[in-house]
Amino acid sequence: MGGTTEGSERTILILHNAFIVTMDPASRVFTDGAIVVAGDRIEAVGPSAQIIRDFSHLAAAESLVDLRSQFLLPGFVNTHVHTSQQLGRGIADDVDLMTWLHQRIWPYESNMTEKDSYLSTLLCGIELIRSGVTCFAEAGGQHVSGMARAVEELGLRACLTQSIMDTGDGLPGNWSSCSADYCIQSQKELYDKHHNTADGRIRVWFGLRQIMNATNELLLKTRDAAEELKTGIHMHVAEIPYENQLVMSTRKIDHGTVTYLEKIDLLRSNLLAAHSVWLNDAEIGFFSKANVKVSHCPASAMRMLGFARIKEMLEAGICVSLGTDGAPSNNRMSIVDEMYLASLINKGREAFMRGTTNPTAIPSETVLKMVTVNGAKSVLWDNEIGSLEVGKKADMIVVNPFSWTMVPLHDCISSLVYCMRTENIHSVMCNGQWIMKDHKILRVNEEEVISLAMDASVDLLKRAGISLPKRMNYL
Repeated sequence: MGGTTEGSERTILILHNAFIVTMDPASRVFTDGAIVVAGDRIEAVGPSAQIIRDFSHLAAAESLVDLRSQFLLPGFVNTHVHTSQQLGRGIADDVDLMTWLHQRIWPYESNMTEKDSYLSTLLCGIELIRSGVTCFAEAGGQHVSGMARAVEELGLRACLTQSIMDTGDGLPGNWSSCSADYCIQSQKELYDKHHNTADGRIRVWFGLRQIMNATNELLLKTRDAAEELKTGIHMHVAEIPYENQLVMSTRKIDHGTVTYLEKIDLLRSNLLAAHSVWLNDAEIGFFSKANVKVSHCPASAMRMLGFARIKEMLEAGICVSLGTDGAPSNNRMSIVDEMYLASLINKGREAFMRGTTNPTAIPSETVLKMVTVNGAKSVLWDNEIGSLEVGKKADMIVVNPFSWTMVPLHDCISSLVYCMRTENIHSVMCNGQWIMKDHKILRVNEEEVISLAMDASVDLLKRAGISLPKRMNYL
């Protein structure tokens, strides 16, 4: 797509005859709508007849696209994903969190090369695109430069974060000597190198892997550095009871992680708190007051962490979005699956906790908001993405509902949450460019990425010394 320059003929694309779910402040849905894309932005949204009348004379014939009543939505935002863990899918199944970290993930990550990170992010990115994701928040991984190269090639939008730790038990030898100053300086260098690159699609955030691996010095210096550079902080928060217990005993506080972060003034509007499962009422109040954003990862939580108090967070006005987490803690990088799980798990939690069913808990429209508007707010990008509005970036997806997975379409919004599958994602556009069209990934060779990633994953596990148990009688 060509850019629009003042005084020159504009290159535009008109997508019409679409069922458009705008997710704008008025929650407008156009049953026969059209969108005008000029360069990387949305120039108009409205009824097809009006848009065609006002803009068709500006578009070449091939730029007038009939979507044949398919759905058009904002691109989904995955707010917690470890892209450099994709080569480790399946290496840490059915183990507790500390075994997962110390015996599988840290040996794996500490043996990664930049090429491994690049291939892992390519492989992960393909899966993200196929589930309708146009923007993701890296949860903290290895070799950000490798990630950035992959993101640029894929055409995605991302907030990239390095995995940062300066203390803790079980750290690999090549990680254990990192000082707080070194951690901050290395992230500032990544910010200078990659922030606002790839046509503005890449932003660099600060990372804190978790409080068990962060000194007070690192916590405070991260808070101040992020404030200085006006960027975000991505941190795993209150994942398991042991974490809260450790914080209580070592930091001499009366509850856990969130209480301590509130005490040191780290709870701010630029903090994206992942998981946040073990919070009490007071800590939910701390999050709400500070406008902290929460990334809820339903599959990962059910696998190792527990029931997050999502309904209470939403009722407190907290911005809750959805994430998949990494491949070794979920195996599926499909935000579509997380939408389905988010509603059902939180309905089930209501029945378990209160002894009575509440099918209205976390309704479909709330879940859809989590992966669009709330996702954009969580990554501090809601001025440009998250809804289909004039002036915002042209990040959008085409969903084909006319298959056995979704028909009949009695309630289109609930169908998107409860019935849609990844195979219904037909096309994906980011920054005004198609990155998947008619189910085909356009900017990288998918088959080649899969082949290279398979070879790299075998070599990486050998270097890391990870051998997995045989679960059955292999012959």
